[in-house]
Amino acid sequence: MALSGMRGLSVFISDVRNCQNKEQERLRVDKELGNIRTRFKNEKGLTPYEKKKYVWKMLYIYMLGYDVDFGHMEAVSLISAPKYPEKQVGYIVTSCLLNENHDFLRMVINTVRNDIIGRNETFQCLALTMVGNIGGREFAESLAPDVQRLLISSSCRPLVRKKAGLCLLRLYRKNADVVNIDGWSDRMAQLLDERDLGVLTSVMSLLVALVSSNTEAYWNCLPKCVKVLERLARNQDVPQEYTYYGIPSPWLQVKTMRALQYFPTVEDPNTRRSLFEVLQRILMGTDVVKNVNKNNASHAVLFEALALVMHLDAEKEMMSQCVALLGKFISVREPNIRYLGLENMTRMLLVADVQDIIKRHQAQIITSLKDPDISIRRRALDLLYAMCDITNAKDIVEELLQYLSTADFAMREELALKAAILAEKFAPDLSWYVDVNLQLIDKAGDFVSDDIWYRVVQFVTNNEDLQPYAAAKARDYLDKPALHETMVKVSAYILGEYSHLLARRPGCSPKEIFAILNDKLPTVSSATVAILLSTYAKILMHKQPPDPELQEQIWAIFRKYESYIDVEIQQRAVEYFALSRKGAALVDILAEMPKFPERQSSLLKKAEDTEVDTAEQSAIKLRSQQQMSNALVVTDQPPSSSSVPVSQPGPVKMPSQNMEGSSPDQAMTKVNGTVDKIDPEPAPSADLLGDLLGPLAIEGPPGTAVSEEQNPVSGLESPNSADALALSTLSEQSDSVQPIGNVADRFHALCLKDSGVLYEDPYIQIGLKAEWRAHHGRLVLFLGNKNTSPLVSVRAVVLPPAHLKLELSMVPETIPPRAQVQCPLEVVNLRASRDVAVLDFAYKFGTTAVDVKLRLPAVLNKFLQPISVSAEDFFPQWKSLSGPPLKLQEVVRGVKPMSIPEMANLFTNLQLAVTPGLDVNPNNLVASTTFFSESTRAMLCLVRVETDPSDRTQLRLTIASGEPALTFELKEFIKEYLVSVPTASPAPAPAAAPLQPQPPPIAAGLNDPGAMLAGLL
Repeated sequence: MALSGMRGLSVFISDVRNCQNKEQERLRVDKELGNIRTRFKNEKGLTPYEKKKYVWKMLYIYMLGYDVDFGHMEAVSLISAPKYPEKQVGYIVTSCLLNENHDFLRMVINTVRNDIIGRNETFQCLALTMVGNIGGREFAESLAPDVQRLLISSSCRPLVRKKAGLCLLRLYRKNADVVNIDGWSDRMAQLLDERDLGVLTSVMSLLVALVSSNTEAYWNCLPKCVKVLERLARNQDVPQEYTYYGIPSPWLQVKTMRALQYFPTVEDPNTRRSLFEVLQRILMGTDVVKNVNKNNASHAVLFEALALVMHLDAEKEMMSQCVALLGKFISVREPNIRYLGLENMTRMLLVADVQDIIKRHQAQIITSLKDPDISIRRRALDLLYAMCDITNAKDIVEELLQYLSTADFAMREELALKAAILAEKFAPDLSWYVDVNLQLIDKAGDFVSDDIWYRVVQFVTNNEDLQPYAAAKARDYLDKPALHETMVKVSAYILGEYSHLLARRPGCSPKEIFAILNDKLPTVSSATVAILLSTYAKILMHKQPPDPELQEQIWAIFRKYESYIDVEIQQRAVEYFALSRKGAALVDILAEMPKFPERQSSLLKKAEDTEVDTAEQSAIKLRSQQQMSNALVVTDQPPSSSSVPVSQPGPVKMPSQNMEGSSPDQAMTKVNGTVDKIDPEPAPSADLLGDLLGPLAIEGPPGTAVSEEQNPVSGLESPNSADALALSTLSEQSDSVQPIGNVADRFHALCLKDSGVLYEDPYIQIGLKAEWRAHHGRLVLFLGNKNTSPLVSVRAVVLPPAHLKLELSMVPETIPPRAQVQCPLEVVNLRASRDVAVLDFAYKFGTTAVDVKLRLPAVLNKFLQPISVSAEDFFPQWKSLSGPPLKLQEVVRGVKPMSIPEMANLFTNLQLAVTPGLDVNPNNLVASTTFFSESTRAMLCLVRVETDPSDRTQLRLTIASGEPALTFELKEFIKEYLVSVPTASPAPAPAAAPLQPQPPPIAAGLNDPGAMLAGLL
């Protein structure tokens, strides 16, 4: 019968393997599942062998990837079987099919406990294996004392005790309270005297977990760990089966040295001497051989020994030996060893004064910059950056500049930033600093952030002796035929301020400088045009009395841009034209910019903000914080900090004396004198929009606007909606864990910017950073553990609305202490809607369970891109959208009173481009934007707001687009912000480097407003 039963299983497996396609396999599996279900209904007729056979089949089907939603009871019941074959099947299938929260597990706790405390060693091993695989709080609370007794029992065989140690480790990770520290620390010290290496390995794994949470309680284990390490290093009493390629139990050596790194220091001189003798033996006895497996084992021990040497703050002689060994490793062919050598050499720089020794390997490190493996190139860059000082800065920076032209695009931004920082920190003279940064901009302009050229301007402004040299270099670069726009910006700014210092230099007369700058004007963006206009005004100011021909040329440009579509450029042109007619008074008004106040370099701040904090780095930092010596100095949040920082890289605006954070192009428009009011030209009297829209009476009927009751979707903010409770955090529903800060306010702030904190409580901080391109978006959730204990049972599920396609990457079940993990979330917008995605997030900290539901700021305005529309393009489009459902109008009452500039600022934050001058009524606003979705692609949207000066609490809102649902959703979305949603303008989100991997590229031409409009209209 047993043979026929197992033959049936073999036949089923053979049938599945012989299926020609997936459909045949599914049919065969469904047939078998139906047969098993029928047989289980008549369980009374099943023999133990048949039940075992069908449960094996269920497990095989489950391993193929099919859902098995029945038969769990039959599998669990086999655990109680008296014979080994059935019991084995029950334990194996239960541990595979059921998780720690399954209700059926409660039914077998007593059976499992009886097997653990029984005398049958085979049954004990089965039970311990299942409990160790499943874990769970209930198993931990019920079975941990029995597992502990097995571990310390002298009558049990080593096989059982080894499994007991690993089982207890799993239960401790699920519930730290199962191990009583008061009575257990002495037991752990006794267990470290164990002669059997299998038991000792599992005990050492348990010790690493215990000591990571409480070092003080297990101080008596430190000498025992040193003795274990000494025994292994000298190969004393190590059985052959625990020797791997001639290395005594390398995995136990690694675990032991890792446990020692959690203790602050080794105070006993004898113990310390013994430990350093062992480490010396490891350092001297490790070499690169041809056998890959032996290399892996020996280097695992070696690099853990290096970490322990750094942790113990060893004498300089041993540190020098470590550096010499690492220098040998970075020159071998094996890429993994080169990577580890570079990484550990960088870490060693942080904890020991070995910079002079590492400099001997500078040539080899520079060679690693050209390695085929990008991860090795990154580590080489990190090491060069860390080892740079005043003595080798020139050589390293010049190498980085040479490497910049051939470096991968993925590295160029980081490379440029680090080269700029090194030039600033270790410049032998300021002229060299200017040369380096101008070369950076010239060679890698696309990858040079604005912070770099802001910083150049700051240095030049604050150092008077440097100004003629910087102006001359900027003039020389303008002669190059192909010039990056960033170089145009920095050259224009410097020449605008200091070109008069080059008056005696050939080719540097005001006319010549104007001519060469003006050649760049047609090819640059609006931001650069604004800087050039300021430069022209400065050139006129420096040349007094002005050259009539030059003055007329510059005036012609000012007059041309007085009607430009960009309001910033238009305002500059009008004001500079009026100022330039004041003659000698212009010198006082447009005097040189004052010196910038001294402050922390924005480049250094950006480099700190862009550091990625991995779980491994966080563990190293935690160990370093627990030390009392000077070892392993790695920067991290101090223990008293209340939050884990969210990585938010971005440019820091250039400071000025009068305006904190203003960039050079903003600072250049500041004048030191009084500017007379400039009367604009009279506007035409005809109300063109009024003719199109009819009467402007604010009390008029709302037309055919859709009523609020017809809204088929939930709003962005609806205090009375039925799902308000579902969208609130659990901490708001109960008093267990209260969030820090207002969760709703954080959400609304992130609706208007792309990075910030989404949620924070005493245990965790959830930061968010996003990038949006057309109808694609990429969010990264930064989950930061703020405590020195791990967060466990972490769960994150995104509940998407119907109009969004969301894909969240795997979220780790445990967040290590003081660690930050990143979870990317891909977003695709399918159509217009105001529904909001919800993040269901839960975790446990000790005995505290937290479950919150957080709205994600993947809202309607994230898929908008502002576009300025001229009158020639606006009015035909407005007329063509003649009425409902493409054009909707509604009188909105209960509006929060705000001025026209405040409303324009709100619209700008909502990604709507406000166009002044289209509506002659100064109390009205006209705006335009483009909406992107998978169904509509790029869709132009037009907005008009008519306000009543006598009553700011009401207005008339008109929305037009080529898609009815989009018109309605956009109208309701804007109305919500006008009426109820907080609209405090957040600080501008820092421009971050693209998140990797990037969303699909935007179609060519969509970044150009003119090209976009041509495609839309």
